[in-house]
Amino acid sequence: MKKRAKVIAAITAIPLAVASVLAGCVLREFGQTPDDLSRYEYLPYFADGKFHSLEDTPFYRDRVSGGSASWWRFLLSNTHAPNTHLPMQRLNRDSFAEKPEELAAYWLGHSSLIIELEGKRLLVDPIFGNAAPVPFVVRRYGPSPLDREELPPFAYVLITHDHYDHLEYSTIRYLRDRDAVFIVPLGVGAHLLRWGVPPEKIRELGWGDEFSEDGISIIAERGRHFSGRSLSTRNSSLWVSYVLKGQNHRVFIGGDTGYGGHFLDIGTKHGSFDLVFMEIDGWNSGWPNTHLFPAEVIRAYHDVRAKALVPVHWGVFDLALHPWDESIRALCALADEDGSIILLTPLMGQKLVPGVTPVSRWWESLP
Repeated sequence: MKKRAKVIAAITAIPLAVASVLAGCVLREFGQTPDDLSRYEYLPYFADGKFHSLEDTPFYRDRVSGGSASWWRFLLSNTHAPNTHLPMQRLNRDSFAEKPEELAAYWLGHSSLIIELEGKRLLVDPIFGNAAPVPFVVRRYGPSPLDREELPPFAYVLITHDHYDHLEYSTIRYLRDRDAVFIVPLGVGAHLLRWGVPPEKIRELGWGDEFSEDGISIIAERGRHFSGRSLSTRNSSLWVSYVLKGQNHRVFIGGDTGYGGHFLDIGTKHGSFDLVFMEIDGWNSGWPNTHLFPAEVIRAYHDVRAKALVPVHWGVFDLALHPWDESIRALCALADEDGSIILLTPLMGQKLVPGVTPVSRWWESLP
């Protein structure tokens, strides 16, 4: 009987140990909130212990399109995903010149970017795995065109906000000892500190704040979104767009945002932009003000006085209950109708030099 009891105890201990390990992984992924949120009370976009968009961002549960059962797509295969891995150009460390270009970009899928601006290289929202605090949930359609271990040298890491599809624990841990400055929104620095990034490498920016170094200015501007890595930490950190200014070129990174007056304000204040990166996917009638619908991308393009647009926030994750290519097809149709928009659609991993690199609507030839 004693032997049987010991066997039962051992069998019982296994799932408990697994659950304990998983719980530890989840807590690690959550990061942490700032120690003192009261230091932000003077800001017009902070109240009641939370950051807020200056324009309302309601959620309408009864208007969510796509079907409630579709939430299982985060765990299972779903009909919204492509039928095959998307084409890409594989990259490694040797794919990048020692001296960055005057103006070039690599779209790594979703919102992950490498931008080269006047001899500086910037890494934006680098994500190489899934987009959830536990494995196998919100999985990628396919691999990244660049392995984390093959990243080239870079001067700056830019994070737009702390959602799992933009801020990845394992990548920050891998990059924490790199000789780079981490530019993040207010409150996001707490996550990085928790994950081992030295405080002297972190620069937190609020809307309108600027970081300048070596002829490059990085300015955080408004967005219409939200933040949080758990239910209890919603809006405990800020979300931003970024304006990049060199001596000769300007770049705009829209981040995650719904449409609002901030686009026209940014265009008036900083435009025009040689290159803009705007999200095109993630929209739904249930959350109409936190992501851009395709027609709103067109409006935002003109608001910021863009010269060329690279669509991002698509092609990797199913986040919004619609087919993976619906947004890009709708955007292209609208751009064709507009007639004045320069739409640049590189393959994942393809080096893009505006005005030089040929691009195609590569998704149209997929099965």
